[in-house]
Amino acid sequence: MLFLLQDGITNGAIYALLGLALVLVFAVTRVILIPQGEFVTYGALTYASLAAGQMPGTAKLALAMGIAAFVFDLFVARQALHARLIVRAFLANIVLPAIVLAVTLYFAGQKPPVAICIVLSLVIVAMIGLYLYRIAFQPLAHTSVLVLLIASVGVHLALQGLGLLFFGAEGQRGPAVLSTSFAAGALRFTGQSIAVYGITIAFIVGLWLFFGLTLYGKALRATAVNRLGARLAGIRTSLSGLIAFLLASVIGALSGILIVPITTLYYDSGFLIGLKGFVAAIIGGLVSYPLTAVAALFVGIVEAFSSFYASNYKEVIVFMLLIPVLLLRSLAAPAVEEEKD
Repeated sequence: MLFLLQDGITNGAIYALLGLALVLVFAVTRVILIPQGEFVTYGALTYASLAAGQMPGTAKLALAMGIAAFVFDLFVARQALHARLIVRAFLANIVLPAIVLAVTLYFAGQKPPVAICIVLSLVIVAMIGLYLYRIAFQPLAHTSVLVLLIASVGVHLALQGLGLLFFGAEGQRGPAVLSTSFAAGALRFTGQSIAVYGITIAFIVGLWLFFGLTLYGKALRATAVNRLGARLAGIRTSLSGLIAFLLASVIGALSGILIVPITTLYYDSGFLIGLKGFVAAIIGGLVSYPLTAVAALFVGIVEAFSSFYASNYKEVIVFMLLIPVLLLRSLAAPAVEEEKD
């Protein structure tokens, strides 16, 4: 039971990070971020490719998406173009990813240290997340949740296909972030599991401080509470969306880097991992960060015990957790009449 609890808490810590990212993005942008799983696989497989001395295709994708974002920015601002705007857009959308691509090319054939692999992977996936919001979701920011969900599904399918193109159908594993280990009674803690616990706690504390103490964090909270009110108060909701997607992509990539030394990941593995984070986010009502974190630990523990006692039905049992939660929420929610045309 102790071994299963340890395994469940380790998995639950990963799901907690993903659940927090999903809640953050939905609260700020109303986007149900199905591509969160692709951020996981892109981060993990980019890290594994760099550690193996291979060139990851995600760095080229970031440059291509940056070029598309640059063209889109010029088209949107075509009636008020000036030199400062063009230079700023050129630096942010083309020069920055080009520099990252050059650095990646330099280190790709040298099997760089783990720290460099982690930093490059996070930067590459963070840029993909930023450009993804700018190209696919920001133009649809004022549409319905259903339209945003359809766009999210389309982006997920596109990124999954590109993942197959970049990394192939074979699975990969990466080097451990920490190689130390120690025993505590009957349990043995590896450096990787320690890194999972430490980084998850640090991220949760960091997000709490970010939302509570910084101006950008308070702007995100205001946008999440009332998008129209935030705009009337002078908050740029588009900037809030960019920050939300930046945090979500970094959290996803970091989760993948923490997972890939533990288990073999494939180009489509992130979808199922992201869905389990989504289960935790639904239990948290897509609103509460603490409840989402607790629910993620519960999901991880249920998955660990299910894989031991009923491995064939592990996924079924995990996703069945949604049914009683949704039933209780539907009974507790007040009845709302359908809107008439």
